[in-house]
Amino acid sequence: MSATTLERPALTVRGHWIDDWRPEDPAFWANGGAAIARRNLIYSIFSEHIGFSVWTMWSVLVLFLGPAYGIDPAGKFLLTAVPALVGSVLRIPYTFAVARFGGRNWTIISASLLLIPAVLAAFLIEPGVSYSTLLILAAVAGVGGGNFASSMANINAFYPDRLKGWALGINAGGGNLGVAAVQLVGLFVLAVVGAGHPGVVAGIYIPLIVVAAAGSALAMDNLSQARNEKRGMRDAAREPHTWIMSLLYIGTFGSFIGFGFAFGQVLQVQFSDVFSTPVKAAYLTFLGPLLGSLIRPVGGALADRLGGARVTFVNFIAMAAGASIVLLASQLKSLPLYLVGFIALFVFSGIGNGSTYKMIPRIFALKNPDDQHEARRLSGAVIGIAGAIGAFGGVLVNLAFRQSFLEYRTADAAYLAFIAFYALCVLVTWAVYLRRSGGSLSGV
Repeated sequence: MSATTLERPALTVRGHWIDDWRPEDPAFWANGGAAIARRNLIYSIFSEHIGFSVWTMWSVLVLFLGPAYGIDPAGKFLLTAVPALVGSVLRIPYTFAVARFGGRNWTIISASLLLIPAVLAAFLIEPGVSYSTLLILAAVAGVGGGNFASSMANINAFYPDRLKGWALGINAGGGNLGVAAVQLVGLFVLAVVGAGHPGVVAGIYIPLIVVAAAGSALAMDNLSQARNEKRGMRDAAREPHTWIMSLLYIGTFGSFIGFGFAFGQVLQVQFSDVFSTPVKAAYLTFLGPLLGSLIRPVGGALADRLGGARVTFVNFIAMAAGASIVLLASQLKSLPLYLVGFIALFVFSGIGNGSTYKMIPRIFALKNPDDQHEARRLSGAVIGIAGAIGAFGGVLVNLAFRQSFLEYRTADAAYLAFIAFYALCVLVTWAVYLRRSGGSLSGV
């Protein structure tokens, strides 16, 4: 390859399409590639951040649904489970959409779609509205859950393998901050205009959605090589590691998003004497998602340095310990200990989000050492599948809480289930990726 070819930066042609993208080439990366990738990462983060806020908006809106709405705690847990379910299902087609339409183009479309749930929630939530209507509004908010999968698949294609853990961690962490941000918005609305105006929460996001769509249109790019990927999902579905990583991602991201949806409700139900009003619970609900989001890039960076499997293994042990603390605090009715355990769960789920996502491109890079294109093709598809199944873990978390409260009037049964699942993830991570007999993938 000539020096001219090595030094030539990526060319944007036909509007915002890039036909030449070689992130693994150091000269190419230094001579323009890194700057283009960084620009796309920044706007991807903002759009994904707004998507997360819209997706998890119902974790806040249920705090506004007081006695005038006639909804019991089980009904509220269902309202938060529905958008989690829809969002998890949409992650598969959203991943396909990047290959079909291009990362920039699909970011514009997916950001614009967020206007539908935001506008509907802004004008239709009021006393007297039927529960079925609220379920539909909550389901429509699920479109925000798909943004993560398309964003991660897109950014995965922009960055070289040595920086994927950092880039995917930053992208996901910035997006995850949307969970904490919408809860801060909810706290602001509760404090300023009161619990009688839930539509204001959704209304605040309408201009931000417009800014996200416009920014994506002006500053992002499409990669032709990503557009031309074929049968990635089909081939990835045949890979055993796809399903193993999906299981692990249920434990990390599924926990993060599930607890993000449920935390405020659990506080109000388990400690009703302390959190007698929505605003009191809202003062605390943002803290866990905030810390979990901020620390996610740390998980990716630790995985880059120490290995994703090692970080994930230790992290699941820590998550089991955190869930055990929450269980103990629930039995002792100790709010301080309860908060310590729950915040630990958010923090370690955030670290695990970063480390597990780093494992995916590394696994397929090791399986395809002489074909980087094939490694990127499969890892991009697996990111979509694992992201969808992991998000479904958020549904399971909310259903576990709902059933536990229905059967036992306490969440203790749910905490026991979480501990058992984290223990399973510890065993799977060790058996497949850490033990010496694991072959070429040992120590991913």
